[in-house]
Amino acid sequence: MKIKQLPFKKIATGIILVLLVIQVIRIDKTNPPLKEEKDLISGLNPPPGITHILKTSCYDCHSNETAYPWYTNVAPVSWWIKNHINNGREELNFSEWINYTSRKKDHKLEECVEMVEGNEMPLYSYTLLHRNAILNGDQRHALAVWFESQRTYESEKDR
Repeated sequence: MKIKQLPFKKIATGIILVLLVIQVIRIDKTNPPLKEEKDLISGLNPPPGITHILKTSCYDCHSNETAYPWYTNVAPVSWWIKNHINNGREELNFSEWINYTSRKKDHKLEECVEMVEGNEMPLYSYTLLHRNAILNGDQRHALAVWFESQRTYESEKDR
């Protein structure tokens, strides 16, 4: 029994049609309401350099202030990015900082130190397209030191 092979043109046409059809499935780009009084930056008032690092390297995925770039209009890339943002916010949302318990804040700050020092954040996949989010060694150190200082502050506040 001979298996008939599909011609390349039919496969390519099928793929293109599928890609065109899935463009109608759009992601929701609405950010949750922003309440400045709940935000980490308003609550902890970091120095300007730390604020800048947080805004350029962390806030797109870990806050309610996501800036959606043009390529979030293209499925299936948009689906992957939206899932990434949802997971980031679920793990740590700086816009909801004030809602966290002291224990949770301490744990999240500890994780922040580990992720920044371990070069795990920001994610490589994010920095590929957001070159301004790449942290150099001095920025990583400053951010980790600041996170650690806030852990100390939180633990002393509870006493």
